This record gives sequence, structure tokens and C-alpha cells, in this order.
Amino acid sequence: MPRLPSPHSVVKLGRSTLRFYLGDCLDVLGALPAGSLDAIVTSPPYNLGIKYRSYDDTMPRSSYLTWTGEWVSRATTALAPEGSMFLNVGAKPTDPWTALDVAQAARPHLHLQNTIHWIKSIAIEKSAAGARAKLEEDLAVGHYKPINSKRFLHDCHEFVFHFTPKGTTPLDRRAIGVRYQDPSNVGRWQNAASGLRCRGNTWFIPYETIQNREKDRPHPATFPPRLPEMCLRLHGLERIRTVADPFMGLGSTAVACVQLGLNFIGVEMDEGYLREAIERARTAHRLA
Repeated sequence: MPRLPSPHSVVKLGRSTLRFYLGDCLDVLGALPAGSLDAIVTSPPYNLGIKYRSYDDTMPRSSYLTWTGEWVSRATTALAPEGSMFLNVGAKPTDPWTALDVAQAARPHLHLQNTIHWIKSIAIEKSAAGARAKLEEDLAVGHYKPINSKRFLHDCHEFVFHFTPKGTTPLDRRAIGVRYQDPSNVGRWQNAASGLRCRGNTWFIPYETIQNREKDRPHPATFPPRLPEMCLRLHGLERIRTVADPFMGLGSTAVACVQLGLNFIGVEMDEGYLREAIERARTAHRLA
């Protein structure tokens, strides 16, 4: 097995030990002990020409998918037999197959156990919500990037593919459950005594409102910490020893791990993003 590189930083925050690596995820994933990761929550470059500071996001599609298979293969070896990999991938209207192509590249290595739809913005008509929702008017919530086009709709969603080694990983579904709107269902449905039901595979998680994109969210493609938090709770916190994000960016998964008291391994090739991730993790600990 290749030798694991020395971490750029090791930070202890409360119950969490966070190891941050500056470099290529292939080098780190390929050197981790087999079965040492219980969960991976990550969002790789989409190869859509996004302007990162230290990465060329314009590889030929065939090369990009070959590279995807390589890092997924190494992640699979490092993943525990009942581990979970939550893989967030987006697309753009003129290249709608990106996310599905990435899922296919992972298919030889892992089982697709669940497909989660991360809803970033949604509109709900008062009439559709029903009287119990007590809406006074139609509701539109969340954030999206407007698309000026006569052909395409605004893109308000991304995929989160839940991959596992065998497709049989148990989940703590009610850890992110939602309350029954109709209390009578608590007695009507089996396993409803807690008053919570499975949330399902559509998750509305908006971005936090920011004042300055360059200052508050300097990475061009990131997800809110609430997304990895929900993924980790769904997997089952009591079964997690170590979480990894091989494409760490600004460290949203690291922030979630600090908030949940979990150990974390993060890899990032841009030192500026890595420093920002460490600072965000420290801030999360101070605010906890």
C-alpha cells in the first residue's frame, strides 16, 4: 500500500479530530487503510468549466470519467463494508448528462442504494399546500441561479447519489424524519409511534443568505453544511468513526463533523480553500 502523506494540519475541536491534507485525493485515498472510512460526503468537480483557483475543470469527458472511476475505486477500498458514500453532482442545462455519467462511472465499484434530490429552491401554491399549512399566500423559498433562456428552466436541484458497497447498508431514516401532518397516522402506520416518518428522497436545503459572494462564499461550487449533516445522520451517527471528503473545498463536511462530534479527513489541492475550510471548522466549534 502507498504511504499516507503527512497531513497539512491536524486540528482537535471538541470531540472531533480533523486531518486536513493538501494535495491530490488519489494519493490520500489510495493510502488509507482498507475499511477505515464509515462515510464519505463529497462533491467532485463537475467538469463543466467552473473557474476554480487551482484546478482545470475542462478535461475531455472521457478522461474525466476515467479519473472519476479511479478515485471512486480508491474510495471504495477505504470504505467500510457497511459504509456510505454520498456523492453530490450537478449539471448545467446545455450538458444535462454530467451527473448521470458520473453515477455510471461509479457503478462498477459501488451499488446505487438511494438517489436523493437536493432541492435548492421551490415554489408552493397556497391551494396545493392545503388548509393545514396555514399559508396566507403562495410561497417561494430558497436560492437559485437565474437562467436567461427561451429553452431552459431555472436549475433548482442537484443530485446526491447514495452509494454503498453492497446496496444493503442500514440507515437511520427517522434521524432526519419529519412529523406526520395528520396525528391520526401515528396510530395507523406501523413504526409511527415516534411521530416521525421517513423524509423520503427530496430534501429542501437552501443556501444561507450572504452579503458578499467573494468574502462569504469564495468557492464557486459548494454545498451548505446542512446537506452533509443530514447525510451523516441518515447513515447513523452511532456507526461512524471517521468521515472523509476528498474534494473538501470550503469544508462544509468538516463543519458538519465538528457540529456532530465526528472525526474527519479532508483533501483539498488549493491551499487557500484549505485554510478557509480550517477556519470555518474552528468557527463552527466556537459557535456550537
